[in-house]
Amino acid sequence: MPCAVMRCRPYLELLRPPLAPMDLALPAAAALLSAYAVTGGLPEALSFLIATVGAYAAITSSYVYNDYCDVDVDRVGMPGRPLPSSRVTAKEAGLYSLFLFLVACTCALYLNPESFVVLIAATILITIYSRWAKRHTPFSWILVGLSFGLVPLGVWLAISPAGILKAGIGLHPAALVLSAMICITDWAFTNCDASRDVAGDRAKGIPTLPATYGIPVTSKLVLAIWLAGLALSLLLGTTAGLGWLYMAGAALAGSWLVYQAWQFAREPTAPRGDLLFYQSANYRAVLFAVLILDILFRAVTGPL
Repeated sequence: MPCAVMRCRPYLELLRPPLAPMDLALPAAAALLSAYAVTGGLPEALSFLIATVGAYAAITSSYVYNDYCDVDVDRVGMPGRPLPSSRVTAKEAGLYSLFLFLVACTCALYLNPESFVVLIAATILITIYSRWAKRHTPFSWILVGLSFGLVPLGVWLAISPAGILKAGIGLHPAALVLSAMICITDWAFTNCDASRDVAGDRAKGIPTLPATYGIPVTSKLVLAIWLAGLALSLLLGTTAGLGWLYMAGAALAGSWLVYQAWQFAREPTAPRGDLLFYQSANYRAVLFAVLILDILFRAVTGPL
């Protein structure tokens, strides 16, 4: 048993376990919100589970593929990761990423072909980022945001079809607000991540925003983005008809994160960017946990 655990551990590490609360809470919240905003109720349990698992597989597939493409950079900045430490080979990582992608495709096709189309679009964008854009432009983070912004949209369509490829009543405005919120705030998230890897990126000539223009410039952009993210989180509550529990949680958690981003702008260093990276992930997990609680309470007890 210990040997089996040791063999599996590198593959679990490739899924970014510290980000798992965020990566699971996002699709779960999107699935619940889709059903609640459209019907006022909860999604069917099996559809909810499949949509959440499929989205998690899609997200983690992109993580593994990014590590597959960045192994040379990680040897400098993060040598302990599974690929640069040779605990997983490049071929194994590539097959693992493909397996996770196929799981996501199967889930999307089972629920709604519209969701599958969104998955393919998101995969194309993140593949261009990992394979080409990250090494050629300091604005590659735009592609990451666009890709991850499509994740909640794909989950939404899995539960509530838009009526294009599968019968539905149309796309609710809250779906677009949710997608925009994840897209825009992921720009801050990605640039915090890049701030952690400046040494490795510069050594390998990777022109990320912080490697090209410096962490001080990047930190100011991150602060501006999280201010917009706070506003969008409140707009989401309004357009989806959520209650005071969500609105209060979004205001408090968002204000806390904006303060942390302000601290990053005051202290624009790689360690502070690393800290904000994980704080941002925890913020998203909390935000979507509050959203889930709000919907569950309102579905069971009526409006709060």
